Amino acid sequence: MKPHYFFSSVTRNADLSEVPFDVEPLDRSQWATGDFVVGRVTGKRNRLYQCETRVGRMAAMARGDLMVGALGERAATLEGVGKWQAVGDNLEMEALTSAGLMGKATSTSVFLPEFMRLQYLGHVKRNDVKLGMMDFVEQVEPAPLDIPVILLIGTSMSSGKTTSGQVIIRALNYLGKNVVAAKLTGAARFRDVLSFHDAGASHVFDFVDAGLPSTVCSESRFRSAIELLTSRIATTGADVLVAEAGASPLEPYNGEMAMNYVKDVTCFTVLCASDPYAVLGVQSAFGNHLQADLVAGPAANTDAAVALVKNLTGLHALDLQDRSNNPELLTLLENALARQAEHPS
Repeated sequence: MKPHYFFSSVTRNADLSEVPFDVEPLDRSQWATGDFVVGRVTGKRNRLYQCETRVGRMAAMARGDLMVGALGERAATLEGVGKWQAVGDNLEMEALTSAGLMGKATSTSVFLPEFMRLQYLGHVKRNDVKLGMMDFVEQVEPAPLDIPVILLIGTSMSSGKTTSGQVIIRALNYLGKNVVAAKLTGAARFRDVLSFHDAGASHVFDFVDAGLPSTVCSESRFRSAIELLTSRIATTGADVLVAEAGASPLEPYNGEMAMNYVKDVTCFTVLCASDPYAVLGVQSAFGNHLQADLVAGPAANTDAAVALVKNLTGLHALDLQDRSNNPELLTLLENALARQAEHPS
């Protein structure tokens, strides 16, 4: 009987669901980031026992189910940390994200249920050659990114970046702009970029499209990925890029490199923060190297929070989920795009 596999969203660019493959255990000396592997679900089920599928839908997982994902690393400040290099001799691992980022958890929040446990069954192979994410990356000719960028950065994960991005994309659509959106750094989660498409972006991309399950990787590997990603974005013909740097620039996701890479074409930077003191912390860490044009997220949820941000940092904050603030947001974006047009990089 043919096995039934759950193909996680890190496999979305591959043909694994259409073309047969073999599953063969490999010695850990042959493992590498981005390798496609198969794990059998074990452990006691909880709300994290889900697979984000290739189309972004969530599928409930039960003990014995087979999940196809990719080896990678995660370093989430609020949830969990893990890496494939920590897998032991028993070959037990976890789904570090529902998108199929697989490795061994090394630290988890007490507020989070246990990650979905998996037993490594083997690597995905064809013609006796292992397959990985990079084998299915669409290559394009290098091209400069020459459209204005609205950059979303955060003080941590869950600081409101994706929600703010959706509001900004809708605002840019209202201004008549053709918007492309991208998540430049973070750990794989397809529904984030899909939400940008739902908000009105004509094209969406993330680092998975460049062959990475997360951007916890070497600087050289990330540079290759972001060069490929921005070259693909340049071919879309869009008017403006809304780019999210996942997690925060201070975490090991190469966020600071991503910021610097698009710096010359960035015309407006939104700093999303969990609270006003987090804004102060990021501002202190970066000094004059970080010039946020607007603070958003939970740090702008109330008038008191907005006033505290101003008092602590001198920065302007705006609750982007309050529709009464839409006219001000439109004005800010329109002015930023006009300045960029007058003084292009």
